Amino acid sequence: EVQLQASGGGSVRPGGSLRLSCTAPGFPYDFGDYAIAWFRQAPGREREAVSCINNGDSKRYYADSVKGRYTISSENAKNTVYLQMNSLKPEDTAVYYCAAGLLYGDSWYLDYEYDYWGQGTLVTVSS
Repeated sequence: EVQLQASGGGSVRPGGSLRLSCTAPGFPYDFGDYAIAWFRQAPGREREAVSCINNGDSKRYYADSVKGRYTISSENAKNTVYLQMNSLKPEDTAVYYCAAGLLYGDSWYLDYEYDYWGQGTLVTVSS
């Protein structure tokens, strides 16, 4: 069974930073072929795509709401993807999930493109 482990969430004040990690221990496939995405879901809202790195072609994608503030990176040797989140805002508060899938186009924002999901980590931005 493929497992993704999301971690790094916490509580920060507006303007603060957090770094999320998504680790896939024992990933049975070539991690370097997979796209790893971060989605988030705030209370009462639909899940939305935040960012994605396609290890297959090194493309990176960001939602407009986080562009310039979030940076996604991958450390394939450790089967780990990071999401550095800076200048956090209260509206960034959500449970953040990571997901893995083989992405052949640019539809990174569609959740059905991903086969494997992590359990989520809570990010709270509040003064």
